[in-house]
Amino acid sequence: MCGITGWIAYDQDLSTARGTLDAMNETHICRGPDAGGVWLDTHAALAHRRLSIIDLDGGKQPMLIEHDGRTLLATTYSGEVYNFRELRAELEGRGHTFRTTSDTEVVLHAYLEWGESAAERLNGIYAFAIWDPRTEELLLVRDRMGVKPLFYHPTPDGVIFGSEPKSILAHPAVRPVVDAEGLAEMLAFTKTPGHGIYKGMREVRPGHTVRVRRGGLTERAYWALESHEHTDDLDTTVGHVRELLEDIVSRQLIADVPLCTLLSGGLDSSVITALAAKGLADGGHGPVRSFAVDFAGQAENFKASDLRGTPDGPFAHALAEHVRADHADIVLDTATLMDRGHRDAVLHSRDLPVGFGQVDTSLYLLFKAIREHSTVALSGESADEVFGGYRWFHDADAVNGDTFPWLTARIFDTVSGDGSGDRTDFLDQGLLHKIDLAGYREARYREALAEVPRLAGETGLERRMREISYLHLTRFVQLLLDRKDRVSMATGLEVRVPFCDHRLVQYVFNTPWAMKTFDGREKSLLRAATRDLLPASVADRVKSPYPSSQDPRYPDVLRGELRRVLADKNKPVHALLDTAAVTGSLTQGNGEAFQSTTELVLSLDTWLTTYGASLEL
Repeated sequence: MCGITGWIAYDQDLSTARGTLDAMNETHICRGPDAGGVWLDTHAALAHRRLSIIDLDGGKQPMLIEHDGRTLLATTYSGEVYNFRELRAELEGRGHTFRTTSDTEVVLHAYLEWGESAAERLNGIYAFAIWDPRTEELLLVRDRMGVKPLFYHPTPDGVIFGSEPKSILAHPAVRPVVDAEGLAEMLAFTKTPGHGIYKGMREVRPGHTVRVRRGGLTERAYWALESHEHTDDLDTTVGHVRELLEDIVSRQLIADVPLCTLLSGGLDSSVITALAAKGLADGGHGPVRSFAVDFAGQAENFKASDLRGTPDGPFAHALAEHVRADHADIVLDTATLMDRGHRDAVLHSRDLPVGFGQVDTSLYLLFKAIREHSTVALSGESADEVFGGYRWFHDADAVNGDTFPWLTARIFDTVSGDGSGDRTDFLDQGLLHKIDLAGYREARYREALAEVPRLAGETGLERRMREISYLHLTRFVQLLLDRKDRVSMATGLEVRVPFCDHRLVQYVFNTPWAMKTFDGREKSLLRAATRDLLPASVADRVKSPYPSSQDPRYPDVLRGELRRVLADKNKPVHALLDTAAVTGSLTQGNGEAFQSTTELVLSLDTWLTTYGASLEL
């Protein structure tokens, strides 16, 4: 994984734009701590920061294809193409020659051979830009599920692009402005494909390309979920899911650097860890290395609830022992979670005051600790979206509600704990009226429903669950994938997500809901396909969300931070707050509702101050 950025300007000479490109590239050092490079042409300037994963010596970028002294293609590329070896063999059969063993060079030659349709042949997680000096055109490409981010900002004579908004904001022509629609998107808890939140900024949609010419920009979908009749019986379906998972994980174990898994003791991470252990053993390697997050005093402070009935530790340890993993727990304390430097680092990784508060901070600290031992980690992220694991998939009110089901189910109940409420409670009511958050969510929900690929003759619950699945795979999982990428890459750790392989996603999307829940539980298919790999306690464990600290001191630390913000009347965040509500919470607030709303206020304050952001409402 790496950081990419660049600038296309048809009415300017960019061959002297080194200073601007260096400033843009500098923002991505965390994404690519191993090396950096810049390539300048008359109308194109590309930059790259590298995290070396494959072909450590030969994969330097920006990478060129040259012939007879002419540059045919230039690219700045981030990600991994897991089928690059097969593609390389096919291209060599077509007469192509290679000077490195990197997947980056394979992507360049694939474009040289097949043009824009080369994207349809790639299996992986990637975001890249290819400049063709012969036609003076730029192609931006993003992977099918949007695992790797890629933003762009059209200009009067071209485009500015980057892995993260921060690289685009480093260009002198771009200012950090958020309008009413951008603020609504930021607070809506649904990620609209293509929306960049900052005014004028866009995100390349998952499974799309954006072509930049002198005449402007054109967007094209090269992949999208499709609906097909599922003709496999249950045994065949379970067997095919297993075959896909084994192939996916074996491909994603390829790396020339230390690799590990993220292990919580839940079904998803346990499946990935068990498959990784099996794949490494079959290849004569191993053991698999695994890491879990825990909190100081969690055993003493843990209180079971309907949402989270058991702590993770015993289950993670049971799985690690079962597969003979080299396992370690990363134990965090409240002081570390609330350290201002860590919280600021998380916000800087996201470029916006979005996210899940201490959950994001604990992820950052977990990744930072793992990076001391490994460069690549495999994650169980996205299995809930693919296989229907969240509790609201199985809640009639959420399923039948006329909005995004995670909003009916109160998303923060799952990511932060019990009874969180709406985290906008501390914001000024006039501001909320102006952005019309409810109306914005309604419009985005209707847009998403209109996209759902229908299956002829499908009615009732099966029709609705196809909709629910589509909403999660296109609007919800993006929230989590963006967080995973941005927070992990802030520490220089590459996180791979096997459950996002498009072959698995497409196959399970078309599997009937009755088959996905054939044993009366969540994720029936995944459990049946992998039960033999797991100890019974893990295979039968009830879904438990990502853990959070239950240290009773945490709300008090937040309260102190909030008091300091309120005391400084010069802070720009005051213009956004319902001061009476915030002041009242200082004596009455506690629990998850108080925590989530306070964390939003604190992150808004930091963002407005450090980014110099302005709201255009």
